[in-house]
Amino acid sequence: MSIWEQLAAATADLSIRGLLHRDRKENMPFDEALPFTVGIISLAAKMAKADGVVTKDEVRAFKKAFKVSDSEMKQAAHVFNLAKQDAGGYEAFVEELITVFRGDRKLLEYVLEGVFHIAKADGVLHPQEEEFLRQVAKHFGFTDAEFAFMKARHTRGSERKPYDVLGVKSSVSNEELGSQYRKLVAESQPDEFVMRGMPKEFILLATEKVAAINDAYDAIAKERGI
Repeated sequence: MSIWEQLAAATADLSIRGLLHRDRKENMPFDEALPFTVGIISLAAKMAKADGVVTKDEVRAFKKAFKVSDSEMKQAAHVFNLAKQDAGGYEAFVEELITVFRGDRKLLEYVLEGVFHIAKADGVLHPQEEEFLRQVAKHFGFTDAEFAFMKARHTRGSERKPYDVLGVKSSVSNEELGSQYRKLVAESQPDEFVMRGMPKEFILLATEKVAAINDAYDAIAKERGI
C-alpha cells in the first residue's frame, strides 16, 4: 500500500492528531512513514496559516515539491486542510511530533527539510516562512548554527554560499574541509531513508541534500585548486 493509500484509509475517521498516534491506538508496530508524511504536510499547512494567507498555491507548492500526482493530491490536500482547520498552534503540534518520533533528531531534521522544500517551491523563501521554520527548528532542539546550515542548503543555487552549505568558515584548512565534506556526505546518504521505509517521494530530500553538499565542495575545491 502506497503512503497515499495509507493516508486515504487513515483519514477516513481520524483527526490530524489521530493520524500521528494511529499506530499506538491500534497497537500496531510503529511505522515512521505515515507520521513523517503527516508531519511535513501539517507543518506546511501551519506555515501557510502563519503567513496569514492560505490559498491553493500552498497545496500546489507541495505538489510541485514532491511531484505528487493529481489523484494522490486528494489525500495530501485532505491532510493539509485538516491541519489548517486544527485549532491548536504549531507549537503543540511540534511537541507531538517530538513525542511520536521519540526525539529522533534525524527524523525531525528531515521533517524540517521537507517543510523547507515546500517553502522554497515558488523559488523564494519568504521572511515569514523563514521565521516560522526558525521557530520550529528551535522547538525541535536545533541550534541557530544548525538552522543556518539547513537554510544555506535551501538557498537558490546562484545565491548559495559554499562554505555555509558545508558548515565551515572560509579559513578552514583543506584537510578539515575534506574531513567535514566526507562526514556530511556519509551522514546524508539516502540509504538510511530507504531502510527506514520512507516513501519514495521523500527520498528526494536526502538526494537533494547530498547534491547541495557536493556542489558546495566542488565550488570550493575549484577555487582552491585542490
